[in-house]
Amino acid sequence: MSAARSLTALRAIAATAALPLLLTACGYGSEAEKKDEKPAGATASGGGQKLSASEVRIGYFPNLTHATALVGLQEGLIEKELGGTKVKPQSFNAGPSEIEALNGGSLDIGFIGPSPSINGYVKSKGSNLRIISGSASGGVKLVVNPDKIKTLDDLKGKKIATPQKGNTQDVAFLNWISEKGWSVDPESGKGDVSVVRTDNKVTPDAFKQGSIDGAWVPEPTASKLVSDGGSVLLDETALWPDKKFVITNIIVSQKFLKEHPDVVEAVLKGTVKTHEWINANPDKAKASANAKLKAESGKELEAKVLDPAWQSILVTDDPLASTLKTESDWAVKAKLLEKPDLAGIYDLTLLNKVLKAAGKPEVSDAGLGAK
Repeated sequence: MSAARSLTALRAIAATAALPLLLTACGYGSEAEKKDEKPAGATASGGGQKLSASEVRIGYFPNLTHATALVGLQEGLIEKELGGTKVKPQSFNAGPSEIEALNGGSLDIGFIGPSPSINGYVKSKGSNLRIISGSASGGVKLVVNPDKIKTLDDLKGKKIATPQKGNTQDVAFLNWISEKGWSVDPESGKGDVSVVRTDNKVTPDAFKQGSIDGAWVPEPTASKLVSDGGSVLLDETALWPDKKFVITNIIVSQKFLKEHPDVVEAVLKGTVKTHEWINANPDKAKASANAKLKAESGKELEAKVLDPAWQSILVTDDPLASTLKTESDWAVKAKLLEKPDLAGIYDLTLLNKVLKAAGKPEVSDAGLGAK
């Protein structure tokens, strides 16, 4: 595990990627919203000698779970490692569009959630991407109306929102419901608890209007609900060993990895150094991420939302591979995913090379590495 644990301050998610996984026609994540990517600014280089590629196109989401990208690009920490190779950032709003860009050859490296990573890998039969590093853990909470729900048992019979059918939070909530001994139809969301699939952008309004009684959602949506009078009933980190689970990975096109390993290694040097800088400068890093969000959307997060959201995310080099496998197993259990073959989804060779050179412990692919 990387030095991320010392960070008590990086934490948050904004709209966690709409995380689709391969399934049948009504499949896992099949309702994922597809939106075109948005240019995130002019290309830039750190100066110096160009590596084997003239530029590297890096995709990410404008939300706090992608803090590695936000801070690394805002502070020039990734750019600095690339010498004369230019960085071309691209902002996305949904997992499918980022995977499509990677598949179509218009994106080289991306920050993205575990489910679209699995989706992209399985749909291409293992030929289009590899997960090359972790980026963030945590940042998911069950927030409820405290007037209606005071204990976890009170959820029975209530309406609880998740971001999307088959996305990472939806699957985690369905698994939690199952372990409670309750029953919910994964397709309709009807059962002992009504699971209401609601876009994170409209969940706060639905909560204020009373059309939902709570939500199992990522940050900063969770903190927005708290600012509107909600109460955190459960932090998902409490359900995981060591209180860690993957929420954001770094992926790469296999073609780009094969042709430009020096560029990929340089990007990973930048992300490892970004995590170090975030841990050493949590307040500056939080402000940097918010500044990047403002540059992206024209609006920054208010302190009452930013501060608690930031604290609930852990930046990490470790991809927490075993938790990705668990999330996949939960989707299979819920009958939202056909059992996937994930062998080879990880290639942590370059990351472990960078970590070893920096005197840091190497990380594991949980037996799912490229042969």
